Amino acid sequence: MSPILVCTDGQSHAKSALRHAAWAAERLGVGIEVLHVLDHHRERAAELDLTGAIGIDASAQVTEALTQLEETQGRQQRVKGKAILDEARQHLEGFGVTNAVYTQRHGSLVETVEEIGSRYELVVLGERGESGNSLRGNIGSQVEQVIRSTIRPVLLVERKFRPIERFLLAYDGGPSVTRAMDFLVGHSLLTGCACHLVAAGRIDDDARWFLGEAAARMAAAGYQVTHEAISGRPEEVLPAEIERTDSQLVVMGAYGHSPIRRLLLGSTTTIMIRASRVPLLLFR
Repeated sequence: MSPILVCTDGQSHAKSALRHAAWAAERLGVGIEVLHVLDHHRERAAELDLTGAIGIDASAQVTEALTQLEETQGRQQRVKGKAILDEARQHLEGFGVTNAVYTQRHGSLVETVEEIGSRYELVVLGERGESGNSLRGNIGSQVEQVIRSTIRPVLLVERKFRPIERFLLAYDGGPSVTRAMDFLVGHSLLTGCACHLVAAGRIDDDARWFLGEAAARMAAAGYQVTHEAISGRPEEVLPAEIERTDSQLVVMGAYGHSPIRRLLLGSTTTIMIRASRVPLLLFR
């Protein structure tokens, strides 16, 4: 089975991401690769190119100065990246993981995950911002793009690790949640945990029947299952059910609708990322 990829930027959610990765690796019986990306493109975007606004003689001097500055910043970023990976190693060894692989790459986090993400069983991300309500930070500001860039499930973690005994599976009958169920049935990540299946939205007899079939499949796989169909907007129903059932994880499909629908109605995935106080296991 493929290893887990955990992305780290050394910020506030980094330790939690590593702890969740260690937990997931133990449950799945796989290894861990820790990735830190030196994203020079994001740094350069904040700089102004002044060489065209000055004289020819001065332009060469400015270009040389900018080149030297870039080289200095590059060295500083490499040193900082090594320190981030060294800290990650210390955290994982403290969690009992001694055989992880540590990788530093240059480029864009989104493009890197898109390129290599299919090699892994699971991608773990942290850093959603200090309050959990806004997407900011080196990884946090790119969460949506990273989730979209990989076909693998993404575990988006909260700032603190909590043992997972109960999880909520948001069921909408779509292909993404079908892939989520295939993963849960075929992998040991959440084996032994209680599963609460919730269908939200416009509920009719067909929706109830399909929900019952999904619950039966999960029960046959050994999960202790409850299920409920609730009329209402998913982004309102799901947080209330998470709190009511004290679920420690939400499993759901991600970004399954067209760009036009998201523009008109908003994205349930993005709303849940901003609002949820528990980790999200997301499937495209």
